[in-house]
Amino acid sequence: MADAAPRAARMAAIPVVRDLTPVDLNARLKSSSTPFVARGIARDWPLVRSGVEGGGKGARDYLLGYARDRSFEVNVGQPGRGGRLFYDSDMQMNFRMGRASLADIFAGIDANVDKPDAPVIYLSSLAIRDYFDGLDDANRIDLGERRTRDSIWIGTRTEIAAHNDLPHNLAVCAVGRRRFTLFPPDSFADLYLGPLENTPAGRAVSMVDLANPDFGRFPRFRTALAKAQAAVLEPGDALFIPSMWYHHVEGLDAFNVLVNYWWRETPLHLGDPEQALLHAILAVRDLPDAARERWRTLFDHYVFSGGAGAGDHLPEGKRGILDPLDPEAAGRLRAFLLRTLSQ
Repeated sequence: MADAAPRAARMAAIPVVRDLTPVDLNARLKSSSTPFVARGIARDWPLVRSGVEGGGKGARDYLLGYARDRSFEVNVGQPGRGGRLFYDSDMQMNFRMGRASLADIFAGIDANVDKPDAPVIYLSSLAIRDYFDGLDDANRIDLGERRTRDSIWIGTRTEIAAHNDLPHNLAVCAVGRRRFTLFPPDSFADLYLGPLENTPAGRAVSMVDLANPDFGRFPRFRTALAKAQAAVLEPGDALFIPSMWYHHVEGLDAFNVLVNYWWRETPLHLGDPEQALLHAILAVRDLPDAARERWRTLFDHYVFSGGAGAGDHLPEGKRGILDPLDPEAAGRLRAFLLRTLSQ
C-alpha cells in the first residue's frame, strides 16, 4: 500500500473530540451532521487492550476465546496486490470468497505474517452476535436508545475504495490503525462510481485509485479531493460517519480489527431509497425524453415535494398512501409492490 502521508497532509483533518462520556457522545451524535473522531473512547475495551499489549497474536487469541463453533465467511485477495480489494481488468472481483473456522483463518494469517507477498485475508461486516458469544457485551459503546446493527471487520492490511452507506455509522478502531478519507454526499459524481449492481461488497465504489489518481481519466476527482477530510485512528478511537458520506478505508497494520455500529434515524417501516433508485433506472431512465420529463414532474409532485398538497383535495382519512406512511400503510404498499414486481 502506497504511503499516503503527503496526500493526507493536503486534506482537511476530520475534527477531533476527546474525553467524551457516553452521555456526551450521544448528545454529539444527535446534533452532528458532519464527521468527527472520538479519541480514546474505547481505550478500555478488553479487545483493544489485547492488541495493544499482545499485538496481533494477542488480539487473535482473544477473539478465538469468543468465537462460535461455525464457519466464518472470508475474502482472500491475491498476493502482491497491496491489500486493495477491488476489480480486476475484466471488472470481476480481484478476491475470492470462502468459508472456514476462525482458528483456520487465523492460522493462515499467522503463516503469512511479515511475508512481502502475503495474500489479503479479510472478514468483512460480520454480525457480531452471529459469530461470537459475549464479545459484543464485553466490548461495547453505549449508544442509548438507538437500535444498532453491530458488525466486526477483521483482517490483514487492506484498502477499500470510497463508498457510502445509508445508515449512520460509528466505526471503532479496535486493533491496528486505520486511515479514513471521507467525502461529503454531494461528491458522488466527482468520485466516478462503478456499477451499482456489480460491486465488491454491495455498495458502488469509486473507480479512482486514491493513492495514485489518474486525473486524465478522472479529472473531476480534483474537486472531490478539495472537499476530502482524513484521519488516522489509533486503537480505541472511533469515527462518526454520517449517512451517505463516502469513506475510503485502509487497514494500516499487519492485523486490524474494526467494530462498527449502524443505525437509522428514519422509521424502520419506511423503504430503502436505493431500491427505489434501481427501480427508477428500470422503469423511467430509458423512456423517451418527453415521457421521462412527465415522470419527473410526477416524482416532484408526489415524492420530492414531501407530499405537500398532493392529497389535500381528498377527504381526511381517505387519502391512502398520500398521507404520511405509518407501519400499516407501509406494509400494504410493500405487499402491493411485491405483487406487481413478481408479475
